[in-house]
Amino acid sequence: MDNISVVGIGKLGLCFALSLEKAGYRVVGVDIYEEYVDSINAKTFESSEAFVNDRLRESKNFVATQDLDEALRHSDVVFAVVATPSLEDGRYDHFQVDTLVEELIKRGRQDTSKHLVINCTTMPQYCLTLCERLGKYNWTVSYNPEFIAQGSIIRDQENPDMVLIGEGSPEAGDLIESIYDRMTENSPRICRMTPTEAEITKISLNCFLTTKIAYTNMIGDIVKKSGGDPQTVLNAIGADSRVGKKLTRYGFGYGGPCFPRDNRALAIYAGDIDVPAEISVATDTTNANHLKFQLADFILNHTWKETVAFGAKEHSQLEADIWFESVTYKEGSTIIEESQQLAFAVTIARIGYVVIVSDRLEVLDSIRREYGELFIYEERV
Repeated sequence: MDNISVVGIGKLGLCFALSLEKAGYRVVGVDIYEEYVDSINAKTFESSEAFVNDRLRESKNFVATQDLDEALRHSDVVFAVVATPSLEDGRYDHFQVDTLVEELIKRGRQDTSKHLVINCTTMPQYCLTLCERLGKYNWTVSYNPEFIAQGSIIRDQENPDMVLIGEGSPEAGDLIESIYDRMTENSPRICRMTPTEAEITKISLNCFLTTKIAYTNMIGDIVKKSGGDPQTVLNAIGADSRVGKKLTRYGFGYGGPCFPRDNRALAIYAGDIDVPAEISVATDTTNANHLKFQLADFILNHTWKETVAFGAKEHSQLEADIWFESVTYKEGSTIIEESQQLAFAVTIARIGYVVIVSDRLEVLDSIRREYGELFIYEERV
């Protein structure tokens, strides 16, 4: 099998399609926006994500289309990498997946078995409902989320620690495993299970990481309040192999498009089945408390005329009370969603400090749209 279709070629889906293409697959990607599809096919699209621009220009077997039928003719394996944003109640919005499934149902029973692979994050047991809806139409439904970080998506796709496969059938599981065997550059651990088990695994893994980050910062706050150096203590804690050094760095709390909402979603699902997820709730509370501690500590320990830099300020020519090299939720990202760095900067600026934000134009434009002239903006190449 050398043909694969990808429905949803936004930031994540485009990276996935290009990783598949580099591995030797012929890939058809589907998106609803004509101008975007045209820019992909003309190879004029520009992305801030690492490796994407070069991969797109070098690709020979990747075509974008608005035609779902073209993708269904192209391959019996269809990866769905569409958006599942959070609803107001904290659950994932499955609207885009549901829309795709309705389109598949409209096309009736397939002559040959086809495999739908859900790449986006879903609530546990959602894929089970898709199995029930699509099974009679000769589709299997599997769940295969990725564990990637913004800024290193392609590298993470091609070098994962683990490949999670919630298989809709043994045949589907074998197919997905063979695809990753060909696409990955390392030898990741393959974890095959039911779709529901995989849905729980996906958000649980991220919730473990949020808990580690929140705990790390809580300990750092305790050390700092006691007059010590947080990182000295955390380095010692991380030296124990049972803990490890990853995510034991004192700093801003977690944010972004995945960690906060996964943490909330796990607690909601656990509540649905009457299993209190108190650790997830406490993690969110601790993360919020850490920001309050940082703000109080900053205001208490810095004078109005003392210039404070968050990052390497050597190249900046502007003067202000506070200078941020970036306020995205993590280093190397262009995303400001639920960024504690940005929340810190906003609060300080509203108190009256003069705050400079230095970042790429894409990031500055996002901040301007939300906060106007609250900051002084400095474009960083």
